[in-house]
Amino acid sequence: MRADAQRNRDRIVEVARDVFREQGYDASLDLVAKRAGVGAGTLYRHFPRRDDLVDAVLAPWMETVDAAAEKALLHEGDARDRLLAWFDEYVRLISAHKGTPAKITCNMGDPDSPIRSKCEVLRSASEKVLDRLHAEDALRADVDALQVARLVGGVATVADDGGLDETSVRAMLAVVADGLLR
Repeated sequence: MRADAQRNRDRIVEVARDVFREQGYDASLDLVAKRAGVGAGTLYRHFPRRDDLVDAVLAPWMETVDAAAEKALLHEGDARDRLLAWFDEYVRLISAHKGTPAKITCNMGDPDSPIRSKCEVLRSASEKVLDRLHAEDALRADVDALQVARLVGGVATVADDGGLDETSVRAMLAVVADGLLR
């Protein structure tokens, strides 16, 4: 890719990240192009579909997911404390941009989703945490990572849409955790 084309692509992603954070993933792509100082044709050459742009915006985030799972597993306390630490991290990870919790949660488990790789990273990280808790016999046997990702994502979606504070979110996550533990 030519240097000027790469600069345009990088600028589009940077601006889209800000616009999506402000307005959600359904924000106008024309606004993204205008703020990036490029024409709509340039935006669509780099990102033929909205989901291609969303994927590019989320790419750096993927690298932080595994570290967040490890951080939760190192959390001091019992299985419930570690599970809640993971839930807190999960919600934080998917709530960076308005609309992200719903976008990720609705695509979780869909093999045809254009953001499948992001969803799979989250599911795998959840699986890592749950496997450890299963090994400790702390979770119900029927608990799996996809279910948990959808449940916690649902809480994050409600929080995102309703503007709930951290205390309210933590209370809902505690209910979910208590339902999963033995």
